Amino acid sequence: MGFNTLQFVFIFLPCFLVAYYVTPARLRNVTLCLGGLGFYAMGTWDRPWCLGLFLGLGLGVWFLGRLLGRTAHKRAVLTVGLVLLFGILLGFKYAGLSGVGLPLGISFYTFQLAAYLMEVARGGMSPTGSLLTFSAGQLLFPKLLSGPLMAPAELEGQVRARAYSLEGYDEGLREFILGLSMKLLLADRMGVLWRQLGTIGYESVSTPLAWMGIFAYSFQLYFDFCGYSRMAIGLGKMLGFRLPENFDHPYAARSIRDFWRRWHITLGAWFRTYVYIPLGGNRKGKLRMYRNLLIVWLLTALWHGITWNFLLWGLAQFFLIAMERLWLGRLLDKSRVLSHLYMLGVIPLSWLLFAMKEPGALLTYLGRLFPIGAKGVAVLAGDYLLYGKQYGLLLLACFVFAMPWPGKLWERIRTKPLGTGIVLVLFWAAVYCMAVSTNDPFLYFSF
Repeated sequence: MGFNTLQFVFIFLPCFLVAYYVTPARLRNVTLCLGGLGFYAMGTWDRPWCLGLFLGLGLGVWFLGRLLGRTAHKRAVLTVGLVLLFGILLGFKYAGLSGVGLPLGISFYTFQLAAYLMEVARGGMSPTGSLLTFSAGQLLFPKLLSGPLMAPAELEGQVRARAYSLEGYDEGLREFILGLSMKLLLADRMGVLWRQLGTIGYESVSTPLAWMGIFAYSFQLYFDFCGYSRMAIGLGKMLGFRLPENFDHPYAARSIRDFWRRWHITLGAWFRTYVYIPLGGNRKGKLRMYRNLLIVWLLTALWHGITWNFLLWGLAQFFLIAMERLWLGRLLDKSRVLSHLYMLGVIPLSWLLFAMKEPGALLTYLGRLFPIGAKGVAVLAGDYLLYGKQYGLLLLACFVFAMPWPGKLWERIRTKPLGTGIVLVLFWAAVYCMAVSTNDPFLYFSF
């Protein structure tokens, strides 16, 4: 059950919120656990073993955390826990267990549980003594399936004590509606254009339409991921939690390094905290720094998938970041125009590697993007005009809303009557989309 469904918006969420707020404050963690269980169970009702796996891993990690707090063999206990968690994750993703389907949210709750064990092992926090407190944090449904990932100590602190206010609830509700609108009104519509190019056949699209398509896919990724994160953050605020920001207008970045400081911030922070820095970060010379960066990007690619395109995508990110550190970054810093033009080309081309799982499809699409000596098949010369009439204004809207300016304006009008009117219009437009179409699942559900 996704956040972008009528069942969630009109049944699960209202019922849970009523139950949550009529429960005495000292018992709300119980309601939080029950709500998380119900939410996860409704999403896996045809595969109940997924819920059993999730609860079993959570209970096992809680027990190992308690053991870490009183044993002298911390490294051994931590190794057992990490091998268990990542062994199961890799087994489902890559070792033939995928025949029964990837357990919902396994990538994200595995990373959250692993972070808890590593923090306890290195003394960053004490083991959580209460199973209820631990479970409430892990079962917090806004972040359960696709993040944002939270620092374990911060998560436990908010589970133990969080602030409730009508203002926070209102802020969260508006945030949720904005995220829902990003997903349904922008991401899903861009997804339609991208899929239409696949239906036509990549070899049969003109160069302008090919560029429209890859920009559409880039916007689909952003508004899908960012929309989910904003919905999660909004739901958290409605429950008294402050979840971390996950996106900071990455398409306004001026370099790939800047881009990855803005895109999926909490996942990047996880790799930096638990992989890059423990490997030595940039403290042991440039050669080791580049080695550490390469390892991080290979692991990031592996987290997304083991197919060649993800590995190539990860290597491309490493190469670009290495070039920026060596010399390209100094050039980009000298010119805002040059740096934005650079990103305007690099971002969609890097996402093309992310999207194409077949080498032939990638080469065909590159041949349409850069038709130097490459001829298409039955290309309709004016196809981009036809699709431009349908999607041109939407592509322009996506570009505008991916920039920082609308957010700054929104903060000025958010609580004013104009802001309330905009939220209401967006909400009912999103409801209409949910009612008349089959909603696309969130893209990160597949990782």
